[in-house]
Amino acid sequence: HYSSATMSYLLALDQGTTSSRAIAFDRQGRVAAVAQREFTQHFPQPGWVEHDASEIWTTQLAVARECVRKLTLAGASKSRVATNIVAIGITNQRETTVLWDRATGQPVAPAIVWQDRRTTARCEQLRRQGKAALIQRKTGLVLDAYFSATKLEWLLDQVPGARTRAEAGELAFGTIDSWLVYKLTGGRVHATDPSNAARTMLMNLGTLDWDAELLRLFRVPRAVLPAIVPSCGVLGETSAELLGAPLPIAGLAGDQQAATFGQACFAPGM
Repeated sequence: HYSSATMSYLLALDQGTTSSRAIAFDRQGRVAAVAQREFTQHFPQPGWVEHDASEIWTTQLAVARECVRKLTLAGASKSRVATNIVAIGITNQRETTVLWDRATGQPVAPAIVWQDRRTTARCEQLRRQGKAALIQRKTGLVLDAYFSATKLEWLLDQVPGARTRAEAGELAFGTIDSWLVYKLTGGRVHATDPSNAARTMLMNLGTLDWDAELLRLFRVPRAVLPAIVPSCGVLGETSAELLGAPLPIAGLAGDQQAATFGQACFAPGM
């Protein structure tokens, strides 16, 4: 039974390709509440896949609030439940690319989803230029349209005024983890973690930082990029009005890396 004096929860936000989920876990790792909502898939032309980043945010916030409501029904006030949530962790579909206005917090274009193939020709151009080995050496990734770099480059080129605004620091890029953190913190935190940054094709695996040579190659201004912070550790707090209290966001991980750790695979070969 729920006891407000003893119960505390971890709230996991699982933002996937077709749905947003939230799961509250108790200290024993048992599921105390779960909620899930699907959102729209957009296919504007063959090979293109888009999401509305605002719909991702509204569905993710809705399922988080639904979890809080379900915990409340178990026997405590909303404010008490919120303060019993000791931390939020975020796991997410990887590589999906969002570009938004820092001032308004609104996307400037549809999010380009990881499956999207619109930049295949750009990748072939880079391969013909002999850049594939350089990219793989720095990032560990095979040169492909799957990753975020060419998606972001495409947005900066195709959205009117985007490149100039990005260079001026007016726009922000992020994978879905960064987008959710920005919205959850009311725009106070623009961050990602290495497991997501490693899937952009812009992070140097040796330094765990954005690579200046790759930024030049893909013509990405550093001003548009999030800070890279540890996957585990408090990186900010949610705005109090969202879930009933300011809650620490204490974990970020791309979904496949999160699943690997969820299966207790902590060393090579496991």
